Amino acid sequence: MIAQLGAIIPVHGPIGPELDLLTDLLGDHVPAADRPARTIVVDDASPQPVDAARLPAGVELIRRERNGGFAAAVNTGLREVGTPLALVLNSDLRLPASFARDLVVHAAPFQPAVVGCRNQDPAGRSGYAARRFPTVGHQAIEWLVPLASQHHRDVLHRAVGHDLEAERGRGMVPVDWVSGAVLLLPVAEVLAVGGFDEGYVMYTEEVDLQLRLCRQGIPALLDADLVVVHAGGGSAGSEARRRRWLVGARMRYARRHGHPLALRAALLAASGANLVWNTGRRLAGRDVAPVAVLREEVDLILRADRGLAR
Repeated sequence: MIAQLGAIIPVHGPIGPELDLLTDLLGDHVPAADRPARTIVVDDASPQPVDAARLPAGVELIRRERNGGFAAAVNTGLREVGTPLALVLNSDLRLPASFARDLVVHAAPFQPAVVGCRNQDPAGRSGYAARRFPTVGHQAIEWLVPLASQHHRDVLHRAVGHDLEAERGRGMVPVDWVSGAVLLLPVAEVLAVGGFDEGYVMYTEEVDLQLRLCRQGIPALLDADLVVVHAGGGSAGSEARRRRWLVGARMRYARRHGHPLALRAALLAASGANLVWNTGRRLAGRDVAPVAVLREEVDLILRADRGLAR
């Protein structure tokens, strides 16, 4: 048993993929020495409550009465876990053998620190877990439809904030922030800065936390020697809702840590460029409605800027 480690798995929705994750953590094939001291599933007020009887022996279930999103669910687990370290895991992950112990051992010389690892989708494509802190430029470039087909190029990865040097590194690599799919957190230090900001519904909450910890001298690191498989996309639901949450989260982050007026102006300018591009596609016979797309994008930006994207 890894005495200093508790695992926290937030879920919202039908129980299913998380059973594979729990098998990776606690299955009969996992030696006792490789298991967290506690494993807590936080049911974030799922419409159909998670059935405790379907969880493996030793897994604790906490059910929240109100859906608060990823940040609120993880904070619930952090306040309960009682271990110096917490391993926060998305429910749709698959872990390699001895993952929890390896991550804790690799991270031990650097604690207290936030530590993540590389992730890839089931087809082997990287999720680019190591990132630079967001800038207006990163987000405006990501908003540009004409560049969508070029995201495989290194120059575009860097332009949207992917840390390719860390991605291609080895060992423990200092980064600005790491993806929230896997987070090894120092519990006392995280709670001391107020935990995750529960004003984020989804997206950017892990960036906000790591920036606040960085300002307190707590670094973020990528364990580039470990990789998990992340299915991804299961929690956001529809694309429209995902985009609404994403823009709202980015604007909240800008209001707290950046330049919201500059971000709004940059996104609106990028939407203007999208209109020109989509008009050309329409004239070439593509099935696209340039004005409707523009209206949708402008509505997302303006509503987010007024704090209404939630």
